[in-house]
Amino acid sequence: MNMRVDVVASPLRYRRAPLFLLVGLAIVPAVGLLVGQRWLDAEADRYDNSRAAVAELEEGGNSDPIDSSARSIAAAAQRAVLGTSLLDYRRMPEPVADVANADRLAENIEPLFGFLNQTSCFAVSANGADVTTYQGQLPVVPASTLKLVVAAVAIEVLGPDYTFKTTVRIPPVVDGVIDGDVFIVGGGDPLLTADDYPIENDLFPAFNTTSLDVLADAFVANGVERINGTVIGDGSRYDDEFVVEAWGNGVAFNNAGPYGALLVNDSRLRDRSGVQDDPNIAAARELARLLSSRGVRVNNGWASGRASTLAEVIGTVTSAPLGDIVHEMLINSDNNTAEMLLKELGVADSGQGTRVAGLGVIDRTLAEWGIPLDGVQVLDGSGLHPQNAFTCQAMLQVLQRVRGSVVAAGLPIAGETGTLRGEFLLSPLVGKLFAKTGALGNPPVDEPPLASKALAGYVDADDGSILEFVLILNDNEIADETYLSLWQVFVERFDSYPAGPDTAELAPR
Repeated sequence: MNMRVDVVASPLRYRRAPLFLLVGLAIVPAVGLLVGQRWLDAEADRYDNSRAAVAELEEGGNSDPIDSSARSIAAAAQRAVLGTSLLDYRRMPEPVADVANADRLAENIEPLFGFLNQTSCFAVSANGADVTTYQGQLPVVPASTLKLVVAAVAIEVLGPDYTFKTTVRIPPVVDGVIDGDVFIVGGGDPLLTADDYPIENDLFPAFNTTSLDVLADAFVANGVERINGTVIGDGSRYDDEFVVEAWGNGVAFNNAGPYGALLVNDSRLRDRSGVQDDPNIAAARELARLLSSRGVRVNNGWASGRASTLAEVIGTVTSAPLGDIVHEMLINSDNNTAEMLLKELGVADSGQGTRVAGLGVIDRTLAEWGIPLDGVQVLDGSGLHPQNAFTCQAMLQVLQRVRGSVVAAGLPIAGETGTLRGEFLLSPLVGKLFAKTGALGNPPVDEPPLASKALAGYVDADDGSILEFVLILNDNEIADETYLSLWQVFVERFDSYPAGPDTAELAPR
């Protein structure tokens, strides 16, 4: 049996890639010619306008020598612009001047790197553009410069207008008497202070504080004369980690802590020395004292606990905006405020008022900003943890990001305010250098974690530029004269900026 098999060929298909390539090659020159034509038209219009302006000056007929001089200058400027090649660097004097000034600053600073050891780092930039660095990727102990990071993230996540509220809650008042407990409920305000507490005796007195007296006055306003129960402090917004156990010897309860969601006078009592172990009890006790001074009798003292949901809110006091609180934290290097802001980040993000939750927000935010995190390890908010690690390059990028923000505006000023009020008094940068200091673990140590002395911030240059810089010294021991000398020689080099040609020298001529 004969069988016929028909072979049907598939339609011939040509590769499309060469066709697209040819079309692309045709389009690119066409677009280039169109852009070039429009640019030439714009240049022609500028040329005609320049000629018209000069002609108008020359035909003005005014014989005043000042006007004649102005016409000459205008004509010379026009000839300079028109006579300068389109590819000449003088067509772009500002960026050329910036590069020249940055190069000169690097030349002035880099010889100082020989004075830095292998466990320290330095980085500087001008208007956000990197100038030079020494071991910028080396993880070092940042000390209190870490508060810059906490401030930057807090402002980003919470916003500069964020506030903290502290309330008082009470059962019903019958004939001026409360048969039961009353409650003061903390909302994370780090600057809640009794009006008569002598903060002026502190080395760095708190400012932008919130008045505890407002809450005491609320009892009087509601007719309370006697409380048969207890004043209870409720700090349950945060956990009960009042200090960080891993801090160095002698740090907890001295340099920082105890802190919690309810904190009054930094957990101190009027007319008593030292801090109290439990900030909730200390706050309740201070409120009881203020009530007593107003004639309100408290029969059963003070304690720590949770507020009853059946008690009614009769008074609320609101903190200053977060921007003002951050200002106080940076000016005074306020450790308690830094740790409380860290926990508040946790509350805002996950409802968990813990250090771990807040640290997660810090890490995530830095990563979102594109900050290089190799070797970076943040373990608290204050910078007191001896195993914190940060790099100068990462800190510099944080400074670049917050330049011009409330964070930058809140820094201590050389020779004038906060932790820098006694520094750089004979320097030309008094009033022009704004920076966060850092100091940690200066007794001699034989192995990491090392001692740290740090300075990070900004310099306002004479030409309006802003220099961002980070200098973090780590060593077994850092004598005062050592770090102060290094601070001085570095900032003197900053004062040389700008040292290159200015835009007038580089303009067309």
